[in-house]
This record gives sequence, structure tokens and C-alpha cells, in this order.
Amino acid sequence: MKDEITTTATDDIELDVIDIEEYAKKGEKPPKAKRYQIRIDKQKYTVEVRSMTGRELLTLAGKTPVTSYMISQKLHGGEAREIGLDESSDFTAPGVERFMTLKLNHTDGGN
Repeated sequence: MKDEITTTATDDIELDVIDIEEYAKKGEKPPKAKRYQIRIDKQKYTVEVRSMTGRELLTLAGKTPVTSYMISQKLHGGEAREIGLDESSDFTAPGVERFMTLKLNHTDGGN
């Protein structure tokens, strides 16, 4: 017997731009989209990928050198979780509201 993959019409529908913060505030999982609107600190950005690393998020926000900053994601309900530079954050995961950066006080290598 041959395995067949079937999809319903709704599986193929992708919205244009999804604001992940709005879905998190409603307690809903963001649907598939062509682009996602994310907020880093007070600035909103529209990206064409479903996930980004901490390094990519910091670079997008203009926080360079990235090793001088940390980034965390704020989850629905107030919890914040630090994202490592090479750790990925999935924008379609339920509860991801926004991102916050923090300049680190120490210097690495005597800058």
C-alpha cells in the first residue's frame, strides 16, 4: 500500500504579515505567514523568516558588536527568557510576544 500525503486547502493559506505580539496577547499560536512583524525593544521589524538566532536579532536591531549585548524574549504572562547568540527563536511558537536587549557592562578582551 502506497502512503499518500494529503493536505486541506487551509494548510496552503499563508497570510501576508503576522504581528506575533498580537497573537501572543490573545493567547493564540501565530499562523503561517509570508512575513512576521516582531518587536525588539520599542522598534517593530518585518522579517521574511519564521525564526532567527539571537545574533541575527541583535544585528537586525543594530546592536553591535553583538557580543556586547544580550537579548531575551518576553513571553505572554510576563516571563522573559534569554536567547543565546546561536540559539534560535521560533516566531510561530505560542506565547512569544517581543524581544528585549540589554547592553552588557563587562568588556571581553579589553575593548
